[in-house]
Amino acid sequence: MSSTAVRFIEEPARSIPVSAEYDVLVVGGGPSGLTAALAAAEDGLRVGLIESRSFVGGNMTIGLPVLGFLGQKGNQIIDGLPQKFIERLRKERDGASEHRPCPLHMGITLVEPEAVKTVALEMLTEAGVDVLFYTFFSGALMDGDTIRGIVTESKSGRSAILAKLVIDCTGDADVAYRAGVPTEKGNAEGGMQPPTLMFCLAGVDTDKLRLSIANAPPQARTYLTDFIPAEYFGQNHQFIVVGMRELIAKAKAERGLNIPNERTIIITGLKKGEVWINMTRVKGTDGTDARSLTKGEIEGRTQIDDIVTYLIHYVPGFEQAYFTKTAPFIGIRETRRIVGQYVMTQEDVLACRHFDDAIAVASYPIDIHRPADDGCTLIWCGDCYDIPYRSLVPQKVANLLVAGRSISATHEAMGAIRVMATCMAMGEAAGRAAKISVRGNRPPADIDMEELRRQQLEHGVYLRNPDGTRAGSPSRVAAA
Repeated sequence: MSSTAVRFIEEPARSIPVSAEYDVLVVGGGPSGLTAALAAAEDGLRVGLIESRSFVGGNMTIGLPVLGFLGQKGNQIIDGLPQKFIERLRKERDGASEHRPCPLHMGITLVEPEAVKTVALEMLTEAGVDVLFYTFFSGALMDGDTIRGIVTESKSGRSAILAKLVIDCTGDADVAYRAGVPTEKGNAEGGMQPPTLMFCLAGVDTDKLRLSIANAPPQARTYLTDFIPAEYFGQNHQFIVVGMRELIAKAKAERGLNIPNERTIIITGLKKGEVWINMTRVKGTDGTDARSLTKGEIEGRTQIDDIVTYLIHYVPGFEQAYFTKTAPFIGIRETRRIVGQYVMTQEDVLACRHFDDAIAVASYPIDIHRPADDGCTLIWCGDCYDIPYRSLVPQKVANLLVAGRSISATHEAMGAIRVMATCMAMGEAAGRAAKISVRGNRPPADIDMEELRRQQLEHGVYLRNPDGTRAGSPSRVAAA
């Protein structure tokens, strides 16, 4: 039985073995960790990656599409390693769609979760990255403002891993927080975006669903979709539905269903008749607290039955649908964010701001599942915006970088940069910056930004000139 009273015991000092030593250690194998490790290993550095689960891929394995490859003007603004990963998924496993324009999300790229796990691991092992699964980060080994390595817990016991440079790709700023980096959580009131436990249904007539939307006359349509015109569904066999607010309200009134979401969110899978449902909503969950996460998983599962009942009885195409699986873990949208050398703001996003130290370009709108109610805030900037390198560089720790949703940004800006394609782009930049840092024997804050940007461009990363046009690789410019 748990107790709310905080008690302590004294843990005796002990020696723990050093299980590995690397030039660069990546903690977390999600979208940002995958690309960070691949980029850091490009020219022979010893690179390690630890992951608490038995697979890499993170949120790419829970049924979500990858958002963010396309910009608000329809152009592709995420390239480089993320694009190579999608191409390999498509070619070798038929595990990804093309980047499809979407009026609401700018672009969607559907991925097959099991293919993600396989291809991501293949790419890491081929690159020479030493991957260690079933291993939890539990502490930072500090020497003044330098992180010498980390402490891990696993079936093998407690051990230390040393590294010249560490990249925190945990999504929760776990390493940064334990190392003493200042962090923030949530909005001005501390409220964080609620997580979702994704689940999958099969036997769905997706053509009936999309045509019911496409062909409904405006005056008869009872489930208008948010920001997505009906014509879109007549042209696309794989799609996202966001809306049907009236149908949910009707189901709640008629059947007393507990659906803590005002919108229906349906994502078609790559397999015929398969859809993923993004509708559970567990307010008040703190993704950095094990007890809260456990409560969130339990609550998320209790919501699924009523959502399935609603879909089968009210949404066209779901009449013969049946439940198949839940995601392997609850999808967290927001936890800690570091306070870095620069804090990205909502104004940076909405002004489509250009930075001299830009290492990636993003275009996804500010998308905040509001912490205090069942709604969502969406704000578009009309084009794209830069992500500055300084937002990946934390305060107070010299040889640490952070990539993914926990970079230095406000609650509102994080709502825009948190999607997977953008996180992959940040990871690629962090990995390359780590490589330059180690090779040059200088802290990440002091590396040559022109060298980092040059390497980014040479590897196909999309960056912008001050006038907004795509910056070209120096070698390509010379060849022209």
